[in-house]
Amino acid sequence: MRVRVNKAGLLTTVQDGGRWGYQAMGVPVAGPMDPYSHRLANALVGNDESAATLEVTLVGPELEFQDERSVAVVGAEFENIANAVVQVKAGERLSFGPRVRGARAYVAISGGIETPVILGSRATHLPSGMGRALKAGDDLPLGSGQRPAEAGRYERRHERRDERPEIPNGRATVRVLRGPQADRFAAGALEALQSAPYRIGTDSNRMGYRLSGPRLEHAAGADIISDATPLGSLQVPGSGQPILLMADRQTTGGYAKIATVIAADIRLAGQLAPGDEIRFALCTPAEALAALKAQEQ
Repeated sequence: MRVRVNKAGLLTTVQDGGRWGYQAMGVPVAGPMDPYSHRLANALVGNDESAATLEVTLVGPELEFQDERSVAVVGAEFENIANAVVQVKAGERLSFGPRVRGARAYVAISGGIETPVILGSRATHLPSGMGRALKAGDDLPLGSGQRPAEAGRYERRHERRDERPEIPNGRATVRVLRGPQADRFAAGALEALQSAPYRIGTDSNRMGYRLSGPRLEHAAGADIISDATPLGSLQVPGSGQPILLMADRQTTGGYAKIATVIAADIRLAGQLAPGDEIRFALCTPAEALAALKAQEQ
């Protein structure tokens, strides 16, 4: 069975857990900007956590279903739907009202979205042309709509508003670890990074956020021999204004990296939009690990 896209919204793409295992050949990972919301949406409808969902950016689509399905929408909040599980029948439509907070919502459909697999993944990566943004009239194939019984326990666990994940409202503070080239920066650079918020530029996208805020001075120049660029890396070019690398990041980069956003806080960064503010707070590896364990629990 299929779901039809009657209206596509601003930017709606198919994303799964990402295209892992090919970075050594220069193939980016892609996947969700907010991995936590993606996984939770899948759990709520009984899918595997890496199953393909729709990533909705700022303006939502209108979807029309051919058969009965469970649908979870997690992440950014919209006026008529926010972190909820709904049952849709054949012929029913799901639409999004105006955005309230957050930048990206994840739509998980029981059975999962079964678009073509490219290099082991259904994740859309726009810069390389692996998949594309959805448009009106697209029909997306779906897997079996049967819903495992254990899905209900996630609904019960998350049905109270105070148990739902925090969604930023135009600003967020994320924790960072010292980066692999932190010693290439002038004394006080890490303090400067934490001294004031940075604003996300209008030329930002899924590859990375261009930030404007306190200038970060280099001690040994901005350029390095290209090395790996993990999700959440803060590259700093010669301008001294950092770039936060996100889901569609390149596999290697030649700018010194002063810090890396911890895994538990990537979801917060993924819910920010151009014009929003982001602050950075240095933490220890032990604190980063404890935060990730708490989130997984």
